[in-house]
Amino acid sequence: MGSLLFFFLSISLSCAFVYCLSSSEFIYPNYSASHFRFIDSSGSFLFSRNGTFKAALFNPRGQQTKFYLCVIHVASNTIVWSANRDEPISSSGQMNLTFRGIYITDEDGSFKWSTPQLRSPAAALRLTEMGNLVLLDQFNGTLWESFQHPTDTIVIGQYLPVETALFSAVSDYDLSTGDYKLAITASDAILQWRGLTYWKLSMDTKAYTNSNHAVEYMAINQTGLFLFGRNGSVVIIQMNLPQSDFRIAKLDVSGQFIVRGAAQTREFGGPADECRIPFICRKIGLCSDDATSGSPVCSCPSNFHLASQNTGDCVPADASYSLPVSCNTTYSSSQINSSSPVSYLRLNYGIDYFANYFTSPVKYGVDLSACQDLCSEDCSCLGIFYGNSSGSCYVVEYEFGSIISRTTSHNDWLGFVKTLVGAATRSFDDDNDIGGPTVQFPLIALVLLPCTGLILLLALGFLLWKRSRVSKTLMIKLGSLTCPSSGELDAFSIPGLPKRFEFEELEAATDNFQTKIGSGGFGTVYKGRLPDETLVAVKRITNLGVHGKRDFCNEIAIIGNIHHVNLVKLKGFCAQGRQWLLVYEYMNRGSLDCTLFGGGPVLEWKERVEIALGTARGLAYLHTGCERKIIHCDVKPENILLHANSPAKISDFGLSKLLSPEQSSLFTTMRGTRGYLAPEWLTSSAISDKTDVYSFGMVLLELVSGRKNCSIRTQSRSTSDDNSGGGHSSSSSGQGLVYFPLFALEMHERGSYLDLADLRLEGRVSSEEVEKLVRVALCCVHEEPSLRPNMVSVVGMLEGEIPLSRPRVESLNFLRFYGRRFAEASMIGEASAQNDVMLYPQANASRTKTKSGSNTYFSYISSQQISGPR
Repeated sequence: MGSLLFFFLSISLSCAFVYCLSSSEFIYPNYSASHFRFIDSSGSFLFSRNGTFKAALFNPRGQQTKFYLCVIHVASNTIVWSANRDEPISSSGQMNLTFRGIYITDEDGSFKWSTPQLRSPAAALRLTEMGNLVLLDQFNGTLWESFQHPTDTIVIGQYLPVETALFSAVSDYDLSTGDYKLAITASDAILQWRGLTYWKLSMDTKAYTNSNHAVEYMAINQTGLFLFGRNGSVVIIQMNLPQSDFRIAKLDVSGQFIVRGAAQTREFGGPADECRIPFICRKIGLCSDDATSGSPVCSCPSNFHLASQNTGDCVPADASYSLPVSCNTTYSSSQINSSSPVSYLRLNYGIDYFANYFTSPVKYGVDLSACQDLCSEDCSCLGIFYGNSSGSCYVVEYEFGSIISRTTSHNDWLGFVKTLVGAATRSFDDDNDIGGPTVQFPLIALVLLPCTGLILLLALGFLLWKRSRVSKTLMIKLGSLTCPSSGELDAFSIPGLPKRFEFEELEAATDNFQTKIGSGGFGTVYKGRLPDETLVAVKRITNLGVHGKRDFCNEIAIIGNIHHVNLVKLKGFCAQGRQWLLVYEYMNRGSLDCTLFGGGPVLEWKERVEIALGTARGLAYLHTGCERKIIHCDVKPENILLHANSPAKISDFGLSKLLSPEQSSLFTTMRGTRGYLAPEWLTSSAISDKTDVYSFGMVLLELVSGRKNCSIRTQSRSTSDDNSGGGHSSSSSGQGLVYFPLFALEMHERGSYLDLADLRLEGRVSSEEVEKLVRVALCCVHEEPSLRPNMVSVVGMLEGEIPLSRPRVESLNFLRFYGRRFAEASMIGEASAQNDVMLYPQANASRTKTKSGSNTYFSYISSQQISGPR
């Protein structure tokens, strides 16, 4: 009897010991856990000190196929962080803590997720009372923490820094990264769906903007939701909420950004109008508010019906119409019946679309037919919204979201869905939404196929094998680029990309390359006329080396896969022997530098603003509208082309860089053109889309003044005033070289904006108009990239949709160094001061000493070094 009592007591103590281990706030290396290893049925193995949070290998909603390492708020059973959200494991998978960090493997031992390489061995893993999972070293120093790697939620005590984001989960039981994103920018918190903005925190009626300082991070605390700047000392935007000791902010699977307090009480949701959530009613679903409940009600618009109950998407009710697949999706070209006639199904008046409030029309002042033609010619366009009163043409690209029923607003807007007439019937798969075309074989084929099938299959197999040998060497796609030798390109045609011309065709089109219209970027550009009388610009590549072949492929891959009204269109290419040519649409007014700095008619102010807007829209599209972010790297007047009957367009993508949405890469070679290069090129800083913003700001200043930023200064109104009275500007004293960006900064500080305008515009531009462009330009050329606005914000400021930002003078003081050094070079008469020397300050941490021991803030760099190989 005593032995039996001792046995049960031992078992009880063992269970208590296991439970205590699972309840600890620390675990140590050589520790493994799985879902079924602990008494706690939820798979919990770590608790915070007071039990507020727990860490567990958890299966959301009780499903038995997807298990995740999660941090969970115990009282509400809410997941606030997950490690392997895109790599779930089975119920037998394991979490392992070693001296190298956390490793998650599945039951077969396959690797799923781990913490990054640590700077020193891990000594413990701790779950804090705030819900932060922290790896500690032997001195209790932090090696890694979950707060620095948020998923879809932040809690009190956690910061979401600028240029980081939350991503929604796919569903409540599938924590994989979804399509909704909450991004923190230098000025706001924004919600996006597949790169398209649909809500901003600053727009909410509960939000108050307190400062124009740059945002550094978002946080929640006991009193509300805040965007902070200046190391947390300044509140940029605040949203006051009821006092609460517990609060989480989550990007929900629905696409709403929701703040909840104690007992899961919902305190805030954005957007408040759920019909503005892009996919609330699936594809082309019509969202309207229920008058009694206020909840969104989904239906299909007239002429449409549900494809199936499983997908919830709406498709044309008439089976003779089908929806096209965007050419920029992952579907193959065989799924796009491009030969079918295009038609449009009308959505009637009172229809709204979420993206129309955050994107610009691709065209203003056009009729409905012209708007439809723009969409018909663009394989990525799936529909249009047209403003009758303004003639504004908005396009829907890549993916069609839900539409909104609005009987009281925007009654002059008409929506149209692009369809293919008589296209092959498409089958809809529950998972993929769109399947390939269903092909119907005629009866005779079924009779003959047994007799001839083997021969046909052998022949087809041989052709496919022969083509695959070539196609494997040329993998040109957006984001993955490999170039072959010129011989391999001779017999190759790139499916889905621009036309491949024979050299003889282009030789005849250009009259043996007689009319030269420009040069640069590895070659010379000639005017040509195709047999159908279409005018083209033919770029003939010369001095082609390894980098040239790569950039040739870049031009084809990048320009051939994107379509925007403010980006030059690549019509074709030629790769035949040693002949490498690119064929572009012809822009009959040439480049901006010829028009702006040449001796022709002066550009009027309105046209300068339109050029600035067109360029900004094109760059904004490159940065945010493409599947992968594209950085141009060489924005300058020579690469902005003009046409008498179309908006300004950006050209020359030979120096472009592709970045994934999360990537911030360092380029190993300097690219671009002197005078437009951002300071970070020379300071080993990360190169990002903000380098294009800097270059655009420099171009904008040249649009204002009508002269190069580094140029001979003619006497201005301010000079006359200064010489007749008091002192003079450091940048404008005397006749000779002037660094105009510094002059612009000084006139901005004095409020003398008209002194910056092109003298040829005397009396035809107001101070307010000049101020707008100058302030935008100065914001773009901030030395600190994070303080520069993104191009979407630049477009908004130029259009007047968002308030003008205030330039930060402390981040523009580097212009004083540039200007002073430029003036010194002019005074000492360096023979090539303008052409061969460019002046940049070194990073503060790397100031160099001259032989005399004095500090110098500048490097002298040749134009070849700065421009890179051309």
